[in-house]
Amino acid sequence: MTADHQSSRHVRARAEIDLAALRANVRALRARVAPGGARLMTVVKSDAYGHGMVPVARAARAAGAAWLGTATPHEALALRAAGDEGPLMCWLWTPGDPWAAGIEAGLDMGVSALWALREVAEAARATGRTARVQLKADTGLGRNGCQPADWPELVGAALAAQAAGEVRITGLWSHFACADEPGHPSVGAQLDVFREMLAYAEKEGVEPEVRHIANSAAALTLPETHFDLVRAGIATYGIAPSPELGTAADFGLRPVMTLSASVALVKRVPEGHGVSYGHTYRTAGETTLGLVPLGYADGIPRHASGRGPVLIGGSGPWRRVAGRVAMDQFVVDLGGDVVQPGSRAVLFGPGDDGEPTAEDWAEAADTIAYEIVTRVSDRVPRVFLNEDATPEAGTPARPVEGGGS
Repeated sequence: MTADHQSSRHVRARAEIDLAALRANVRALRARVAPGGARLMTVVKSDAYGHGMVPVARAARAAGAAWLGTATPHEALALRAAGDEGPLMCWLWTPGDPWAAGIEAGLDMGVSALWALREVAEAARATGRTARVQLKADTGLGRNGCQPADWPELVGAALAAQAAGEVRITGLWSHFACADEPGHPSVGAQLDVFREMLAYAEKEGVEPEVRHIANSAAALTLPETHFDLVRAGIATYGIAPSPELGTAADFGLRPVMTLSASVALVKRVPEGHGVSYGHTYRTAGETTLGLVPLGYADGIPRHASGRGPVLIGGSGPWRRVAGRVAMDQFVVDLGGDVVQPGSRAVLFGPGDDGEPTAEDWAEAADTIAYEIVTRVSDRVPRVFLNEDATPEAGTPARPVEGGGS
């Protein structure tokens, strides 16, 4: 631990974001997709999966990410306001969203239906500028995107708007439902539908700059899906899309976030003492309890009550959440361990020092690791390590404290 770590004013809790690990992950993903000629989009939606959108975006660009992707236009516009000028796509639009601002910011905007095309074309006429749009095909996910039966109408309307100078069709894209399940038959079926919908649009005269369907799972395991661009989300943050595909280390990726807190209280209690709400946990004998000042308001899943793993003081066995996770705190049974208030409790990290990982917390909460990192709330300060793109070898991590955006 560096002196900067020890002197941090954020002693309650912190989420350390290792930007060197993030840059290395971006480079590893680029190397994986480059043989087929695809470029990499780093997805930074939801505050970069809880890691801090603006610092992560800058680190990803520095490591060679050709594109950035967000869900909402407000996220994309925030990136532009922070100075990002590269190719940037956002795809989750609702009626009345800021199409004109998106056009003026040079965003690539996902269009899945005629209502969206009408709104973006109207905004283009109002601004006197041409909108960049990417038509999304629903190839089987059944979420956003245009159904195959409606595709000819959407393509035809988009081409008419393009002929009028209102839009430029820059991309054709889709999204997999089960790419994280090896051998799932829907993957091949969706890929066939995507190729058919691409062929139709291109036959009608669409000349896209990019065609893309691959997410993290497909980027890592399905090179035939890479086309011109892959969208890497969770893999960027050093988390494997699913345990069935392998671990992050199997793909040369390293977890980026470490979540920790300072133990707030240590006390001895007698046998049979109830712990936390509902007394779902009672001590088996006289023991020591430690109070960790993180709770569900900080993003700690209440579903992990009684199961969430924690490494206390840098050594020893994992301790489990004793009883229920409360809004601001939870308790661990330390047994006979001697722990001082202020000792570091690590909930998850890369696992280098024996600490749990986000995947371990996902298992404890019956969820996925995506949710574990993304739900860490703004009440937990992000501390950005290794912001310099080319640190000297052997230089210790330099923490930079900041908010999560």
